Amino acid sequence: MDRPTILLNPGPVTLTERVRRALLREDLCHREPEFAKLTLDIKRRLAGVYGVESECEAIVLTGSGTCAVEAMLATLVPPLGDKAGRCMVVANGVYGERMAAMLEAHGRAVVLVRSDWLAAIDTGEAERLLASDARISHVVCVHNETTTGRLNDIAALGRVCRQHDRPLLLDCVSSFGGEAIDFVGWNLDALAATANKCLHGVPGMAFCVVNKRALALKRHKAPSVYLDLRRYSEPQRDGFSPFTQSVHACFALQEALIELEEQGGWQARNRRYRALTARIRAHLESLGIEALLPPDRSSSMLTAYRLPRGMDYERLHDALKEAGFVIYAGQGDLSKAIFRIATMGDVRDEDVGRLLEAFDRLLR
Repeated sequence: MDRPTILLNPGPVTLTERVRRALLREDLCHREPEFAKLTLDIKRRLAGVYGVESECEAIVLTGSGTCAVEAMLATLVPPLGDKAGRCMVVANGVYGERMAAMLEAHGRAVVLVRSDWLAAIDTGEAERLLASDARISHVVCVHNETTTGRLNDIAALGRVCRQHDRPLLLDCVSSFGGEAIDFVGWNLDALAATANKCLHGVPGMAFCVVNKRALALKRHKAPSVYLDLRRYSEPQRDGFSPFTQSVHACFALQEALIELEEQGGWQARNRRYRALTARIRAHLESLGIEALLPPDRSSSMLTAYRLPRGMDYERLHDALKEAGFVIYAGQGDLSKAIFRIATMGDVRDEDVGRLLEAFDRLLR
């Protein structure tokens, strides 16, 4: 069978046939007991990806990963008060800076620890500010900053959060299911993620995994109706939601989670991503295409590369698309300098072989 166009962008991903078939299941009303059973199964499997079923609750909502991130922030970060309410955002890319914008849009006070997009997060400055400002209630960061493909050193930031007793809220949109996540060691109160990246589901379903203790603390009212995780939490304990969920996207997410478990969980997926990425990186380097970051600073499934000399992104993109592959452009000031390749989804060894042959034809 001919392969479809292979998506090498950082989500949505190329689906496996079994996940695609799940979209063909019979229509189902979201108020029926069968859907409640489906929701409870998804919630259990999501919390089980990192073995935190006992201390955390997975809350699912219809929307993008950005929707889940904003719901996490709107629900858990309090407004400025006498003793708390300043939220520290540690950012080194588009998505960290976007979280600062979300908080400001909801009227939250933000302390932004910003690094250059090509630099690591500034854990030292974060520690200094946490030691000097008792009003900082939460620390917020991106795990895998897809702006550059950098896997941020959340272990170091988490140690600082534990030392100063500040909870960490994490954007794991492009890392959940593909990278290590340590709830205890990182002092993690919640993370936000989505179905259509490392879990290999379809766009439309997102979720937060929240510490039950943090969810029970109702110190303030969320500045949103749809993005209030506590509004979801109680009815979802019986499998229902206050708003209409994307039923067929839930079918696909359940199948994708089962597939993840059968393949060996996030650990096996991480190994698979790294193997594919290493193969692509080595071949492109042999063609003179330089990776933006070294392997030990990059995530397993996403690498940014500098554009070949004398070639703009549009020409590279269109040539590869004609060969059956979709890559991804850089953002902001990097839009004319880099391209990005992700290895999430149903990307097979033979697909990578065809991709590298396409690069050979184009550059050699």
